[in-house]
Amino acid sequence: MTNHKKGKIYIVGAGPGDVNYLTVRGQQLLTEAEVLVYDALVDSLLLQLVPCDCQLFDVGKRGGRPSTPQATINQLLVDQCQQGKQVVRLKSGDPFIFGRSSSEIQALIAAECQFEVIPGISSALAAPLLAGIPLTDSVLSKCFAVVTAHQPEQLDWEALARIDTLAILMGGRHLAEIVQQLQNYGRSHQTPIALIRNGGRPQQQVWLGTLSTIVNQTLGISLSPVVIVVGEVVGLRAFMGLPDQDQLQDELNSQGCQDKHQPATETTKPLTGKTVLVTRSASQSQKFNQLLEQEGATIIEMPTLVITPPSSWAGLDYAIANLANFDWLILTSSNGVDYFFKRLLDNGKDARALVGIKIAVVGKKTAASLKQHNLQPEFIPPNFVADSLVEHFPESLTNKQVLFPRVETGGREVLVKELTEKGAQVVEVAAYESRCPDYMAPAILDAWQQRAIDIVTFASSKTVKNFYKLLKQAFNSSTETNLPHSNADSEQSAPSKTLHSLLDNVCIASIGPQTSESCRQLLGRVDVEAVEYTLEGLTEAIVAWETERGGKT
Repeated sequence: MTNHKKGKIYIVGAGPGDVNYLTVRGQQLLTEAEVLVYDALVDSLLLQLVPCDCQLFDVGKRGGRPSTPQATINQLLVDQCQQGKQVVRLKSGDPFIFGRSSSEIQALIAAECQFEVIPGISSALAAPLLAGIPLTDSVLSKCFAVVTAHQPEQLDWEALARIDTLAILMGGRHLAEIVQQLQNYGRSHQTPIALIRNGGRPQQQVWLGTLSTIVNQTLGISLSPVVIVVGEVVGLRAFMGLPDQDQLQDELNSQGCQDKHQPATETTKPLTGKTVLVTRSASQSQKFNQLLEQEGATIIEMPTLVITPPSSWAGLDYAIANLANFDWLILTSSNGVDYFFKRLLDNGKDARALVGIKIAVVGKKTAASLKQHNLQPEFIPPNFVADSLVEHFPESLTNKQVLFPRVETGGREVLVKELTEKGAQVVEVAAYESRCPDYMAPAILDAWQQRAIDIVTFASSKTVKNFYKLLKQAFNSSTETNLPHSNADSEQSAPSKTLHSLLDNVCIASIGPQTSESCRQLLGRVDVEAVEYTLEGLTEAIVAWETERGGKT
């Protein structure tokens, strides 16, 4: 059948990195995208704005690594447009500032594809501003130039050396040559220079020096992605009102060290400047994200659970048809609550069918989900874990008929075993399935490779196991292709040393004892365990850990 829907390509500037600097128009288009084609430097948080069924293509060009040829990108855009798709081509910064947009636009015009270009804030402008460096000044800088040093031999260094201020992109690997060329054509060796890495992101870092010192100050440091600012305006940073600026300036000038960017007008929260990876299912992470964001954290979502209906409803349907035979209904998760009551409605019943049945739930969140159906549980164990449910059960379980809707595969068997040992007749039925995603999103993989993650959180043993599987799979996968693919069933194992090294200097945070045990078995350690086994308790534990180690300033 011919697809008569008309496709369109939206070439969108993503800005300097942080999702807060994306334009309103850009955000709107991301939320409506059917296909997303994105660059390497795009913030992974932006990828979370697209619909869950949006098709993602990572075509980023990374220095020293295999990348997608421009001709392939051009054809991909044309193909997707001709299939009638609404495609967002997401580029870092502004599409028309070293964004390679002209080649793509020419290909779209040749194929008679509709397109629209949406501007973005270039890192050449935003990074200096966010580092407290003005590019112009009525005395020190009456003009500035933006250049790319990707191929420094092609630049007119004699002309560039005469310009008051230079903002240089893609120059991290050629810093020594840049410095030498400017001095060769007359710039003083005392000319101030600033290197701004990850400009506009929570992990922004700044090095200050002069043309004679900056190379030695940054020896052995990977600077990409970096904006280099050369000119007397760099010295104005001391007067731009950044926190503790006088002391910081002295340290930077004498030691060549770096500082984490923090807004001058915002009181620093405990997790400010920390990037937290949340591994809950995509549909259930919102509350946890909000708790962490309230403490200043930047959130990256890496869903390690995909929640779906079970392979068959037969068991649950039979139990619902015979609810009158049960004494207790036990629900141990929000998923169990949600899928049980959905199926109850599908069978033409509602909460009134539970008259005469007592309900026990594990955890505050499960109780809150039950409350959405205007029901209160008769029993919640005090420790919010399934293991304490039998220990503190309010009545004898001998000959009690217990209905236990649960995950179809991968759940712990201890609860059923202990209930049975106490004399209960337990009927287990599959209410939902929880499986591992097919692959780790390329943006998440990039975040790990760039050491951009400070804390990783786990709310269940299954999230730990799936995280380990995805991480192992991702770093075993071939880098010959940039397109997402699935090899979730691969049993090939990367050396554990390599996987564990990715977690060096990353805080591993667990919601409770069973989850912590899985962390120790698969990841080698756990750094934080919640005292109260809830999302609120996990947030409090992370904040306490960060504050104790001096993270709060």
